Amino acid sequence: MKQTFFGIAAAFAAAGIAAPAVAQDDNIAVAYEEDGKYYTANDIPTFNVGDDGTVDWYTFSGFRRYHSECHVCHGPDGEGSTYAPALKESAIDMDYYDFFDAVVNGIKRVDAADNQVMPAFGTNANVMCYLDDIYVYLKARGADAIPRGRPAKKEKKPEAFIEAENACMG
Repeated sequence: MKQTFFGIAAAFAAAGIAAPAVAQDDNIAVAYEEDGKYYTANDIPTFNVGDDGTVDWYTFSGFRRYHSECHVCHGPDGEGSTYAPALKESAIDMDYYDFFDAVVNGIKRVDAADNQVMPAFGTNANVMCYLDDIYVYLKARGADAIPRGRPAKKEKKPEAFIEAENACMG
């Protein structure tokens, strides 16, 4: 069951009217929460950070998964490296589905002016089972909603996360 939060999406929901499409600049605003996972009005996973700095479980999980699989090339905290670009910046501009495609299928742009090669992670359960988590973590970093380093406070791990993780990881 969707729980609507304050804001324009809540006003539309209360009136029984479908909310309008969210502009690209608003692709991180929380519209509702379901089983401890936060979403935009367009049903795209997003982060939630409390006033005291507490991050939602999925953002915390994204921090952990990013640093186990992605930071080797893209640098700690999505800051980039000499080897690969900063993902915290591109995560703000990149559409969820483009992000998903890039991770699943990889990227290969090699020509006289470009040399970008990212391997495909579509068969890596350590990435695919947590892809939404990595996405929301990078969105939070790109929006400067969380500082560099391990988040100091996190919400409790939702039961839905445990069930999805067990189903995905086997």
